[in-house]
Amino acid sequence: MEYQKDFSTLHESMYDVEGRRRKARTAIRVLESVLGDRVAASRLLNVGSSSGIMDAEFAKEFREVIGIDIDEAAIGHARATFHLPNLRFELGDGLNIPYPDASFDVLICSQVYEHVPDQPRLMHELERVLKPGGVCYFAATNRYILVEPHFRLPFLSWLAPALSDLYLRLSGRGRNYYERMRSYGDLRKLVARFEVIDYTAVIIGDPARYEFNYLVPTGSLTQSISHFVASRLPWLCPGYIWILRKRATQD
Repeated sequence: MEYQKDFSTLHESMYDVEGRRRKARTAIRVLESVLGDRVAASRLLNVGSSSGIMDAEFAKEFREVIGIDIDEAAIGHARATFHLPNLRFELGDGLNIPYPDASFDVLICSQVYEHVPDQPRLMHELERVLKPGGVCYFAATNRYILVEPHFRLPFLSWLAPALSDLYLRLSGRGRNYYERMRSYGDLRKLVARFEVIDYTAVIIGDPARYEFNYLVPTGSLTQSISHFVASRLPWLCPGYIWILRKRATQD
């Protein structure tokens, strides 16, 4: 698996202002639930910030926000578009985060893990730059989602790499499928070094509080089914929102 250095040029959703802001507001509400008044004093790093839209929302609530990405076009757009005194953007690799140990109170790693060539290394770096007791907002897609979210093809992420590449080419939507998603159980193994707080069912249970109504309307059949799956059958959930807390001491 190789680096995806031009992701934003292939996926217009990275510049979807309303969609990206919605995702950021949900992340903020979750982090407020975890951190309370500490949000305003926290230093945040967004690993895989892309176009900067989410970071501009984070900067309204956090003391300092830094967004890093290997995507030069996306970082260029972010720097040209968003100018706030507590916000900056840097070219940076999530597998070699360019900051010292224990530098941040909060990390964002939202829909990033499947795009990197060394997922355990990413987890190591997230843990390294977090302060003890610090938290990472981790949003991840299940490998066994029915319709793959990047290319909108059924069962694409279920296939072995050679077959997924062939499927993508036959569909006319690309040549190589770089994403490597994990099942629920494999994701749990990936983040085993952290304390995991699963917010998936919590958010679905109260979508208004977490500004998630745009996906799961309160009182809808969608909410009822989704909440049952998230709370009782998590391995069938299409995606997850977890808080990863760095333990004060590690084995």
